[in-house]
Amino acid sequence: MHDARVLVVDDSAAMRALFCDVLEQSRNVRVIGTAANAAEARDQIAQLMPNVVTLDVEMPGMSGIEFLEEIMTTSPMPVVMLSSLTQSGTETSLRAFELGAVECFPKPLKATPEQFAKTVGKLGKIVLAAANSNVRDKPRHRGPRAAADTAAAGYAANGKIAAFSTSMGGVDALTEILGHYPKACPPTVIVLQTEPALAEMFIARADKDCACTVRPAEDGAELMPGTVHIAFNPARHVIVEPGTPARLRLVDRDPVEGFRPSATLLFGSIARGGMPAIGAVLTGMGEDGAKGLRLLQAAGCRTLAQDRQTATVPQAPAAAVEAGAVDAELKLEDLAADVLGNCAAT
Repeated sequence: MHDARVLVVDDSAAMRALFCDVLEQSRNVRVIGTAANAAEARDQIAQLMPNVVTLDVEMPGMSGIEFLEEIMTTSPMPVVMLSSLTQSGTETSLRAFELGAVECFPKPLKATPEQFAKTVGKLGKIVLAAANSNVRDKPRHRGPRAAADTAAAGYAANGKIAAFSTSMGGVDALTEILGHYPKACPPTVIVLQTEPALAEMFIARADKDCACTVRPAEDGAELMPGTVHIAFNPARHVIVEPGTPARLRLVDRDPVEGFRPSATLLFGSIARGGMPAIGAVLTGMGEDGAKGLRLLQAAGCRTLAQDRQTATVPQAPAAAVEAGAVDAELKLEDLAADVLGNCAAT
């Protein structure tokens, strides 16, 4: 992992100073320049050659979204968007992911000092992960599909549960995978580590655009073919309770190795329940899911990881592979096909 060399772009001098101070306190992160608008940022990128840019959404003249599109078209590089998580801000964040942003970070505009410190404390880790991402090499999917592949029109699930985990880069990865899902997809549970407001809007959009049904994970929800359940509430874990059908349970418990909801806890519950399943760790930060995937593997379930060369942020898939928990590393389109194939009725 190499150090992050950051260019901070924000029209507010106060916000530039604030984020510079936060980032300079982060290990292996160095701010090499600042810019107040797209024109200044364009010059700074050419002169300083940063390996990651933090970019404000709202700027005078060319907006952050417009400048992001220019960057990703002319010379793609890791970009972390800074945005308020109002409804319009969240919609803009989803558009930023479609254009190629690695992550969208919420500006803590109305927070207590304690909340503010906790929120901005994440930024250094996010920027460092972005600097080590695969944005330049990763073919990007530009927007959601209207429906799944027509070849899957007659698809029938065989009762296996599909379980995924993802964080940074996850909105883009899930858009790709769920775009392949047919209407009668296998019952699927996903742990998505992202801001709740962003997750809610992504779920609403995916439910509208995908052939299958996409819902927030709810306590007691039955795992039936045709429905994808996405867990994102940072206050509660999600586990699967065996039965006919199996059900989701949202539980109050301390974070597991720093994560809540924890993919390791989700995968482990499926393994301990002896349920037929297939599990996968997609793009993301940290090591959440690696130990749980190994439990699934030991229980006889197939286990997958997104290919580390094409995952936007390869930390989580790499941790699963290094733990010896993965049967196969696959590109997203191949991973989706593998899951559907293994969950199809013969």
